[in-house]
Amino acid sequence: MPLRVLSRLDTARTQYYHFKAITVAGMGLFTDAYDLFCIPPIMKLIGHIYYKSHNNRIRPAVESSMLAVALLGTVIGQLIFGRLGDRGGRRGVYGVALMLMMVGSLGCGFSMGTTPGCVLASLGLFRFLLGVGIGGDYPLSATIMSEYANKRTRGAFIAAVFSMQGFGILASSVVTMAVCKIFGQIYPSSPKDPPPKEADIAWRLILMLGAVPAVITYHWRMMMPETARYTALVEQNVLQAARDMERVLDVPLSQIAEVQSFRPSPPSYPLFSRQFFLCHGRDLLACSAAWFLLDIVFYSSNLFQSKIYHKYLHDEDAGEAVTAFEAAFKVARLQAIVACYSTIPGYFAAVLLIDRVGRVKIQAVGFVLMAIVYFSIGVPYNKYWKGHTDKLFMFLYGLTFFFANCGPNTTTFIVPAELFPARFRTTCHGIAGAMGKVGAMIGAVGFLKASQALGIEVTLIILGGICVVGMAVTMLFAKETMGRSLEENEKENESVQGECFP
Repeated sequence: MPLRVLSRLDTARTQYYHFKAITVAGMGLFTDAYDLFCIPPIMKLIGHIYYKSHNNRIRPAVESSMLAVALLGTVIGQLIFGRLGDRGGRRGVYGVALMLMMVGSLGCGFSMGTTPGCVLASLGLFRFLLGVGIGGDYPLSATIMSEYANKRTRGAFIAAVFSMQGFGILASSVVTMAVCKIFGQIYPSSPKDPPPKEADIAWRLILMLGAVPAVITYHWRMMMPETARYTALVEQNVLQAARDMERVLDVPLSQIAEVQSFRPSPPSYPLFSRQFFLCHGRDLLACSAAWFLLDIVFYSSNLFQSKIYHKYLHDEDAGEAVTAFEAAFKVARLQAIVACYSTIPGYFAAVLLIDRVGRVKIQAVGFVLMAIVYFSIGVPYNKYWKGHTDKLFMFLYGLTFFFANCGPNTTTFIVPAELFPARFRTTCHGIAGAMGKVGAMIGAVGFLKASQALGIEVTLIILGGICVVGMAVTMLFAKETMGRSLEENEKENESVQGECFP
């Protein structure tokens, strides 16, 4: 028999606390996307400020390093905070991750020095710290939402948390455009003249504004009670779990407290033991491999935007002189357009479909459709698209983000928070997420090398092939979790291997 408090959580109607949890948990993902997508226009500003003698351009390898160092921090944060979330409680380390994000965002704005090397080195240091905080937020936000949600709409709630990334992308673009527009009007300059010294303040301001959502939600995070599943199943304090959920569910304690006092006894096998791999090794492999393959493609696509920009930005590469503010504004504007017609609709579609279609189907179909789009623009790239980078090409390119978000980019975040036992849940989510960010580093840096060595056509075909592999991994190893409680998913895994029971 399941505990009464957990059964009540699984069958609870949608209430105010669900939406509050989505908002509080989603702010970390919002900050993640904000800081990722404000970097391309900021690199434009820094290029005009510090690299005037290099045609206002930072070397592509340096730009990739700025992204990779944040991703490295994310890998470390996911592993460390994932483990801490299972050892010390979700709520106990949730605020620490948010504090690191706030310090990292503000520190990026206070990057030291006036020379290019010093500024970029200090910016990289604080972006690493920011990445650690963001990495810590991934497993904690997903797990907290999964443990608060009811089983009928759990996927939609976790997808809604993850969809905050889309609004973070849009917010970063809007803030960048607003700052560049305001500074450009207050401090006008000619493209031939050095940028005004206030431009150095503009990019710092954009980065520091990323800390605002984290500051706003910090108090709410600290006021959230520990999840009932952690308190009851890991800490073995069923009565305290019922007391915590009494005010969350707004029900009398007598309806969710146990009639007879008892302590649930979880299986005795430890993390990474033989029994653990027998029971959960396949699921951990499926989650990690899918996330790894997805992020290679997803982050490569983000970097690929710079290849498309040349036709639509009309900057120095097209022979047109622009000011620093104009160059950054146009990059941010194009990112906002892609977010509005592709990225955000993809997240919305995932929220609507995830509990109707199922995790496995939506992930597999997403990979297939991404592969089709990559092949359709990659195979004829040199023969046709290279000379016709028009609105149709932009539309097809944007579809890769739509199908990723209404597919594997969302499901890889959701499924690890549903499959594993409560005492391993954030650890396993952190491991899967860390593998994803390793793939992201390969995508962010490797795409640049591949496009230079092999050309865009071959690189796009390779990305399509990776999507095909992702579909195969999904169909062979992924397990459906829709419509079942977290404990049902756990028991199904453990019943497969008799050794999992003492």
